[in-house]
Amino acid sequence: MLAKRFADAKPYDAPNHRGVVGMRLQGFEDGGPTNQWVGLSQFLPGGGAGPDSTPFEKVYVVLEGEMTVLVDGRETVLGAFDSCTIAPGEVREIVNRSNHVCKMLVVIPYPPATKS
Repeated sequence: MLAKRFADAKPYDAPNHRGVVGMRLQGFEDGGPTNQWVGLSQFLPGGGAGPDSTPFEKVYVVLEGEMTVLVDGRETVLGAFDSCTIAPGEVREIVNRSNHVCKMLVVIPYPPATKS
């Protein structure tokens, strides 16, 4: 088992994101997960990401606040403990349209070239 404390989490910058602080909770370390990494994204009001896509799937779990997810012209608002899967190659945009910080857990497989 690898236990990590939130106090030890390291921030990371995600491409094409705005108004967000990302913290890596698990992944990219010895003894950590071998298939995916887990991050906590904290989006300020008006913050978001995209539109863009990745060649691998992602899972978003809203822990606090709400996040609007736009895919194929449809908008879905996720609230606390709601989740969604974004398929490989699916173009998505996410926007925090509320006046509260949105805290979101993100689970993403390792990119093939950067897995350690």
